[in-house]
Amino acid sequence: MEPLEKRSVKIHGHEVVYRIGGPDPSEGAPVLLLIHGMAGSSGTWRAVAPSLTKRFTVIAPDLLGHGASDKPRHDYSLGAFASGLRDLMVALQVERATVVGQSLGGGIAMQFAYQHPERIERLVLVCSGGLGPEVSWILRALTLPGSEYLMPVLFPGFVRDAGDAVRRRLGAFGLRAPHIEEEWKGYASLTDPETREAFIKTLRAVIDLRGQSISAHDRLYLAELLPTLIVWGEKDRIIPVAHGRQAHEAMPGSELVIFEHSGHFPHVEEPQRFLHVLEDFFDRNPPVHLDAEDWQERLAHGQPVS
Repeated sequence: MEPLEKRSVKIHGHEVVYRIGGPDPSEGAPVLLLIHGMAGSSGTWRAVAPSLTKRFTVIAPDLLGHGASDKPRHDYSLGAFASGLRDLMVALQVERATVVGQSLGGGIAMQFAYQHPERIERLVLVCSGGLGPEVSWILRALTLPGSEYLMPVLFPGFVRDAGDAVRRRLGAFGLRAPHIEEEWKGYASLTDPETREAFIKTLRAVIDLRGQSISAHDRLYLAELLPTLIVWGEKDRIIPVAHGRQAHEAMPGSELVIFEHSGHFPHVEEPQRFLHVLEDFFDRNPPVHLDAEDWQERLAHGQPVS
């Protein structure tokens, strides 16, 4: 199956790299927007995106500060990322999309749904951030003042090069550990100074020493308007699976699927099952088209989660 094509577009003077495949959206094909996690890139979807192009226009951007996109001195808050996705859709002449977000990408997807409900048709959260304070102690520690000065020591280039060589050697023998490979790619990206600076800004926008500092729980009641799927790895060591269960209880009508053998990257660790779950969700949940009146009525009469 053909890989997605790598393209780029200038938005507000910054180059945003994205991968795209499937039918042309101008022909009316439904659009699937895939959002990666912190220190990740669009490459995280490589095991599932090509299959999804059979029925969707698949768009997988490298968020600003990540992957091959520019890494400016910039606002790296969830709101800024959500606005950036809206701008990308405008630039690509895409009106609506089903949005799939993993880890940080899940928090961005929820923020996008909140800010731009008229542009989202379904929501899929994969081991999502923004649903509880608990998070890996390593990420909490990296928010400490001065950590940016230690990161060149923690993430030296020669360790990246040695690790890549070992990974290639193991791959030649058919030995793979997908979740370790995905974590390693995030580690390796931080050997680049510009990526490290963007990473620290992104990290501190959503996490502090006590854990995740941004929570969507007071707005989850709004999900009643939107078909929502929550996917989580039972063995997730970065964000606990309990967050997925709690979010499912707080989101009326949402669906929850636990991958018992996966960690933080179920789309990488069990791609075929992930595709089956995703496609089954699509088949049973037609896209919705929300407008300002839908959102206004729900905000006026809905009861936030306490």
